[in-house]
Amino acid sequence: MKLAISGKGGVGKTTISSALVKLFSKTHQNVYAIDADPDACLAAAVGIPDEAINNLKPMVEMKDVITSKTGEGVFYNLNPKVDDVIDDYSIKHNNIRFLRMGGIKKGGSSCYCRENTFLYAIVTSLLLDHNDVVILDMSAGIEHLSRGTAKGVDMMLVVVEPSRNSVNTAKSVQKMASDLGIKRVMIIGNKIRTEKDKEFIAGSFTNNEILGFIEFDENVWDNAMQEQVSVSSQKLLSDMEKIQQKIIKEVAG
Repeated sequence: MKLAISGKGGVGKTTISSALVKLFSKTHQNVYAIDADPDACLAAAVGIPDEAINNLKPMVEMKDVITSKTGEGVFYNLNPKVDDVIDDYSIKHNNIRFLRMGGIKKGGSSCYCRENTFLYAIVTSLLLDHNDVVILDMSAGIEHLSRGTAKGVDMMLVVVEPSRNSVNTAKSVQKMASDLGIKRVMIIGNKIRTEKDKEFIAGSFTNNEILGFIEFDENVWDNAMQEQVSVSSQKLLSDMEKIQQKIIKEVAG
């Protein structure tokens, strides 16, 4: 099963991603956690120590490896063999395998075309059995979809908070994901404080599009201010477990 998590910046994308990584690591044999967000916060959120993260070379910096896999020039191989990269450029944390896309490029530097081809190749090359899961924490907004990075996933999860801008971004993600051929694009309502918040999101999408709602949790908010961020709120994990079961049912169906 391959899942991509998207949404507007600040909606809680990484919190949702890390919760899913933790939940699936309890029920599935192998979980591949791929951080494609330039902010690179997913590793800490799933409990990988800072020193281990600091020693992991981002995939965008592996210029020689990327070139050898995708080729030179304007036209390059769109299906490079990348199995060896999974082992050589990842961190193993229990049954979680973490890979990091990398950071923001300097002004005036070239685009991420090759790097995104490389990431897409990694995602699509993972030949999973029924007990393996890939969680792809995407960069904020819709730019990653214009690059086609999330192609090949079984489901796109779009995290939405109770705001018009967040809903508008989610609708753009839905359309672009559909254009990419992603058949399952589902909504998760996050940071719900009141019934009005819930009704606003529910009124913006159809019932069939919404996987569930996550109430605002002060523990998650407080934890976000800590140096070592990790998802530990039992309330959040309990809400997310219900969503996890719906995801499994949707993908299996």
